[in-house]
Amino acid sequence: MKKFIYTAFLSIALLVAVVFLKALSFTSIQIEPEPMPRLHLDTQQAAINLSRAIRIKTISSRDSATFEPAGFKAFHLFLEKTFPQAHRHLRKEVIGGYSLLYTWKGSEDHLKPILLMAHMDVVPVAPGSEGGWSYPPFAGQIAEHFIWGRGSLDDKGSLLAIMEAVETLLADGFQPRRTFYLAFGHDEEVGGFEGAAKIAALLGERNVRVGWILDEGGFISMGILPGVSRPVALIGIAEKGYLTLALSVKQEGGHSSMPPPQSAIGILSSAIHHLERNPFPAKLDGATMQLFEFVGPEMPFGMKLIFANTWLFSPLIKKQFKEISSINALIRTTLAPTIIRAGNKENVLPQLATAKVNFRLYPGDSIDYVIDHVKRSIDDSRVQIKAANDDFNEASSISEVNSEGFKLLERSVRQVFTDTIVAPFLLVAGTDTKHYTGICDDIFRFYPMRLTSKDLSRIHGTNERIGNDNYGEIIKFYIQMIRNSN
Repeated sequence: MKKFIYTAFLSIALLVAVVFLKALSFTSIQIEPEPMPRLHLDTQQAAINLSRAIRIKTISSRDSATFEPAGFKAFHLFLEKTFPQAHRHLRKEVIGGYSLLYTWKGSEDHLKPILLMAHMDVVPVAPGSEGGWSYPPFAGQIAEHFIWGRGSLDDKGSLLAIMEAVETLLADGFQPRRTFYLAFGHDEEVGGFEGAAKIAALLGERNVRVGWILDEGGFISMGILPGVSRPVALIGIAEKGYLTLALSVKQEGGHSSMPPPQSAIGILSSAIHHLERNPFPAKLDGATMQLFEFVGPEMPFGMKLIFANTWLFSPLIKKQFKEISSINALIRTTLAPTIIRAGNKENVLPQLATAKVNFRLYPGDSIDYVIDHVKRSIDDSRVQIKAANDDFNEASSISEVNSEGFKLLERSVRQVFTDTIVAPFLLVAGTDTKHYTGICDDIFRFYPMRLTSKDLSRIHGTNERIGNDNYGEIIKFYIQMIRNSN
């Protein structure tokens, strides 16, 4: 018995020692770049330019009957007038009717080009929500140290900041060594099939192979990550896949005074209940694991100890993350019932009940795996399951953090946002970058807007806005990133 107690005590002591040693060796991997050269930038005029861009209604639509091309044509003219140097020195092409591809020719052809992406289209304002806006959504009001309006965050702010950077560099006589492509889609919010897809296809036909791509996606997190007090620049190195499944139940219907044991609505509700009771398995690997390898050393010692020893504390981490929606999405495939339809009169049993369930696929979870999981979880032959539409895609591959592109972005962020931790992460939403995988391996998703947890709901929501000072930082970031690529 004494031998057993001694062995157990020794094992525990050894375990504790290993845990503490790993925590002590879990040190910061943040780089310390050289200071950024001084830069004169008219941030007031830049804010006015973005304000004017917001006033141009470029609302995307899947329905050609409701699509309004006038706004996109006006936006093209606005860009020409606002950025004359860029239009004088860069080659401009209109793709898919309304998307734009600019080519900024580099001086050295052997260097792989860089592709900067953004999109000019915006989502509509939800009917009835107009009264909740502090300023009209398409007024582009500059007030309270913010630029307000639809597109300021998603994604005219990024597009205008890129153009401001190019215009500033050209005015300074800058000549890039490598070629830059600027790809601005007009239908990102509805899949990008007429914009990004056609631009990517055109570049592929021209045998263009891009070194790396930067698009929207990540942001500078302000107090969102648990245990991290400093801002964190989240550079997306992967993004989740996308799938919507349609569930349907058919019944005979009839009068509501003589209901069957289970109605079509009841069967469908039960199916959704079973789905939500059977979440996809949590995983702590890939891009999410790399996120905590970068931010873990910057946490207080208690949390640092946990993330330095994920081999031991992984179950605890997953349990805690499950309770935070924004973090839970980083560790598993998620599902969200979004539309339910059934019935048309209160005393008539519906013959058909349908639901749409949206899935965001964790890298490694295929579409076939997700469908199989859904069928096994519901386990009811009365529920028909099929893809709701043809707008679906697998999760992306994971871009390399040791690549030239990530290192350059990391350096540029640290030069402009000196108070910021840089970390890779998994983007839980989707972007147009899915169309470019055939011409590029390393794709990064980052637009350095400073966002708190409350700001996240502004994207596609009410009171979308971006800070004046932050917008100036964003332009400086693009300028420095282009400079650093030389």
